[in-house]
Amino acid sequence: MKKVLVIAGPTASGKTAFAIHMAHQLKAEIISGDSIQVYRGCDIGSGKVTAEEREGIPHALIDILSPKDRYTSADFQRMAREKIDASDALQIICGGTGMYLKACLYDYSFAKEEGPSTDPKWDSCSDEELYAMLMKVDPKQCEKIHPHNRRRIMRSLTIYERNGRPQSEIVAHQDHKMIYDAFIAGCTMEREQLYARIDQRVDKMFAQGLENEIQRLLKSGVNFTDACMQGIGYQEWKPYIKGGCASDQVKEQIKIHSHQFAKRQYTWFNHQMPVHWFNSLEPEDVQRMSSEIKIWSQK
Repeated sequence: MKKVLVIAGPTASGKTAFAIHMAHQLKAEIISGDSIQVYRGCDIGSGKVTAEEREGIPHALIDILSPKDRYTSADFQRMAREKIDASDALQIICGGTGMYLKACLYDYSFAKEEGPSTDPKWDSCSDEELYAMLMKVDPKQCEKIHPHNRRRIMRSLTIYERNGRPQSEIVAHQDHKMIYDAFIAGCTMEREQLYARIDQRVDKMFAQGLENEIQRLLKSGVNFTDACMQGIGYQEWKPYIKGGCASDQVKEQIKIHSHQFAKRQYTWFNHQMPVHWFNSLEPEDVQRMSSEIKIWSQK
């Protein structure tokens, strides 16, 4: 099996810096596992790695789609595997939701006709109403989805309607096996430190002009039902645009949702994947993990 290095962990945990460090050490390339960084123009809110930050390391699956395009875990599975299988260089997947990573690394099959439904009966439903509908038919899946992630909620409802079974049940009955020799390194730190770093990152996004980015996307024809606007950092602007809250409230909501998402990520990874955790703020622990990865890469 081909080797794949994965750098996982919550937002603001130091994944990007460590992935670039290891890419230099291993002469490797990086595949972005992020669901929003694929979109051109979604830069600040997604925390997109800049050209300077890349330090000359090739990065795949960044800026490849229009903001009006759809991008699913099935798309990531296909494109990431194509890159891994076609390249002689070691590929490092940096970031990404647990589902994206599992779809790529494991022998994972998707439910029939996965994707947002175009059924007009749902067009007038609020996010809360859609989430309540999903809670009735697939409460386990609701545990994995943010209540305002309209796209994922509709996808799970679509899967239920077109397969006759909840998505969580379909996944539970699949015998997933790893198809790559993957080493999954997880960046972590004390929870209080992580939350402080998340808050600092959100403050920086606002200082960099996140509101201008949102306004620019909306003026280009993007709306809050598009996939690129489903991520944390984007969806929270919906009430502000409608005049329902102030920008300081948006900032606070982004911080709260980011904290909650980080907590869910830890829970998911600890139960779903064999992660080698290390404290990304401790130089000795970073060195230990670097050494473990180098040993694995040479086997």
